[in-house]
Amino acid sequence: MPYIRVTVSDPLDPARRHALAEGLTDLAVSALGKSAARTTVHVHPAPADHFFVAGRPVREATGAHVEVSITAGTNSADEKGQFITGAYALLRETLGVLPPVAGVALYELHPESYGYNGITQLDHYRGTTRPAPEAVAGGTRP
Repeated sequence: MPYIRVTVSDPLDPARRHALAEGLTDLAVSALGKSAARTTVHVHPAPADHFFVAGRPVREATGAHVEVSITAGTNSADEKGQFITGAYALLRETLGVLPPVAGVALYELHPESYGYNGITQLDHYRGTTRPAPEAVAGGTRP
């Protein structure tokens, strides 16, 4: 269940936002073997004058950075490498000229510390569920 955040310097028209979301979802499926139905992509536009490389504003290029949260231990080094290569190619294809550095980072989170819909990935793999928060001792934790 990857969460993908791509930060891109503006302006970014709706067609490019959609192309990034669709392309990154397809890449999560093809390179990482993830489920498209459980892949979230957040396209985060940043004002162009807020994007810097080497301490200098990105002017003649579109700044971009992709961050992906995945469950630790679910992908090989080759699969992660394929994703990074493919994501960079997608950025070039969709955004055109990129600055000298356009990064792609995969964050691997332990399955007991990562989840969705109130269930950890560890519990998901075990096929177990936890009670809803309101059913747990008053519903709040300190």
